[in-house]
Amino acid sequence: MFFKRLKTLSLQKNITLILEARAKDYQSAKVSSVGIIFDYDSYHDYTFFKDLMNGLGIKDNKIRFIAMLNNEKNRPNSWDSFFSLENFDWLGKTNNVEIDVFTEQKFDLLISYYKTNKDQLNFVTALSKADFKIGINNQDPRLHDLIIDVEPSKTEVFKFELIKYLTQLNRL
Repeated sequence: MFFKRLKTLSLQKNITLILEARAKDYQSAKVSSVGIIFDYDSYHDYTFFKDLMNGLGIKDNKIRFIAMLNNEKNRPNSWDSFFSLENFDWLGKTNNVEIDVFTEQKFDLLISYYKTNKDQLNFVTALSKADFKIGINNQDPRLHDLIIDVEPSKTEVFKFELIKYLTQLNRL
């Protein structure tokens, strides 16, 4: 119990440190690569995002997914990257290569498609080297450059709003 609380406090502290050090660069570059992070137990429709990104002209090899599982034993057999609570040590550091690869990759756009406020998801979002971050979780507005406040099940509303804002920001 003590280590779980220490892990939570360490993650929150690391999120704050990462967000304070982030230099926001709002260049109007066109989106050509996208990273998508989500809570697998709440939402995991990969085909919606692939179809959406392909419709925006982004190739499949420029789309990368990572999902958080509540229990590592429920890991589906697929090629996608996953992580769980066990992939963080008690100091709030990662010990998962998939997280490290995802966060080090430079994306033009990161979509954080989760509504639950979980420190592990927020940490990976904060750690990402993406130029522009869009999220649907408004619990911590420091994490995202743009927040589209919709429920994860309302994909058509999200699609409409995403296209609208990316067009207005001259990123499509």
